[in-house]
Amino acid sequence: MAQFTELPHVEWTAADVVARFGPIPIHRIRMPPEPGTATEDDVLAVHDRENRLCELVEGTLVEKTVGNYESYLAVRLATRLERHVEEHNLGLVLGADGMMRLAPGLVRIPDVSFISWDRLPGRHIPEQPIWRLAPDLAVEVISAGNTREEMDRKLHEYFEAGVREAWYVYPPTRELHRYTAPNRATVYAENDALDGGDLLPGFRLELKAFFAPPSGR
Repeated sequence: MAQFTELPHVEWTAADVVARFGPIPIHRIRMPPEPGTATEDDVLAVHDRENRLCELVEGTLVEKTVGNYESYLAVRLATRLERHVEEHNLGLVLGADGMMRLAPGLVRIPDVSFISWDRLPGRHIPEQPIWRLAPDLAVEVISAGNTREEMDRKLHEYFEAGVREAWYVYPPTRELHRYTAPNRATVYAENDALDGGDLLPGFRLELKAFFAPPSGR
């Protein structure tokens, strides 16, 4: 697992933000607190006060971005995963509020995550608002406000922390990219079916049905 050390505080510039996260919409960098000074308490305070989700990266609050359609897809996928995981007694599925401390000073919030019982000693569910563990599976539904730089960075952080797979869902192209390492991905198109492999034995997701609009019935 990667080692993260606390760096002395220096005042950030706009160039520092772009270097770390790409050309990210500036409103997603929450201030106060000043970038480089935020803590987990600030993550929880924003959530409790405004019902907004912010990740913590290098002492900076980065607001999660998601549209209604992306949220809809995340719920659809979480529902399918939860049904399968519960039926086969594999572990837990968390939604978009599932905060994970991947390393000291690094809090990520996947849109959907699966945690096997092996990662929960005694099958004990932590009561803390931020869990000190990495999920087996982290799912991100990519929104227009996400940059390639921030999602590449997040991908590396997931695997450094011990995530076994990461699924990136791209609504505009109706694709799902399945990562088993930061530089190793399988791309599933709309007419393909994703299987759970060793991670989720027996799970199957037909992408055409998954991306199909609701019938209204």
